[in-house]
Amino acid sequence: MLQINNLSKTYDNGVKALDGIDLNVDCGLFGLLGPNGAGKSSLMRTIASLQGADNGTISFNGVSVLEHPQSLRQQLGYLPQEFGVYPRISAFHLLEHFALLKGITDKQQRRNQVVSLLKQTNLFDARKKAVSSFSGGMKQRFGIAQALLADPKIIIVDEPTAGLDPEERNRFHRLLSQLGENRVVILSTHIVEDVRELCPNMAILANGKILLQGKPGQLIKDLKGKVWKKRIQADQEKLFKDNFNVISIRLDSGERSIHVLSDVQPEADFEPVEPDLEDVYFSVLYRVNFS
Repeated sequence: MLQINNLSKTYDNGVKALDGIDLNVDCGLFGLLGPNGAGKSSLMRTIASLQGADNGTISFNGVSVLEHPQSLRQQLGYLPQEFGVYPRISAFHLLEHFALLKGITDKQQRRNQVVSLLKQTNLFDARKKAVSSFSGGMKQRFGIAQALLADPKIIIVDEPTAGLDPEERNRFHRLLSQLGENRVVILSTHIVEDVRELCPNMAILANGKILLQGKPGQLIKDLKGKVWKKRIQADQEKLFKDNFNVISIRLDSGERSIHVLSDVQPEADFEPVEPDLEDVYFSVLYRVNFS
């Protein structure tokens, strides 16, 4: 289990990236959902022991990450939001190089693991191609392959599907869903669909704070009866935003539909909505923006 208590981090430029984070993460896929600039990458980097914290504690299976970072690194697989690759080096040789850096010194063991991971990520047929020539989706799958070297007990993936086309995104989802059976997998993303489709547990992060945590199904259930919708014209957006708790504006067959947060029907022509995770997400951000 990963346990985080009262974690805070302020950078030298005065930006408070993390503000009293409390979080418990068990085995399985855990979704950390938040807008760009929420502090997700700062939290991932701190968990991965790539940077320190000003206050608070992080422990993994009872061992302090901040006091004993090497203990965590030996069990960690990390796919950052962006990662560079060496030009003109094949996927096979680059993955073998990473395996050596991770301490897999036995040549046959290293080769077997590299081959296995290339097959698992559906990259074996491209093993002789330079990773620098890969598509965005192939690079992300290679990133997962390197993160899985040495059988890590905790895996962190930061914004892994941003920019992927639908086919690659679905392929990547299938790969991620296989990883959380016996390890902690933290998926950091601003894409609601990633969390809805993959994660049995989640938290919403904004302004460096955890605003909500729980099971997506229960969080959606808690919002039942509180979301209403109405079709509007484009020039009516400001009017409705000024007079109602508008949490989102969606397009349906080219027509605008507002979703409003209210315990009672806002007006006679508003219809009740069966809430979804996007409504949960935007309702939380609305409360923050207008609290």
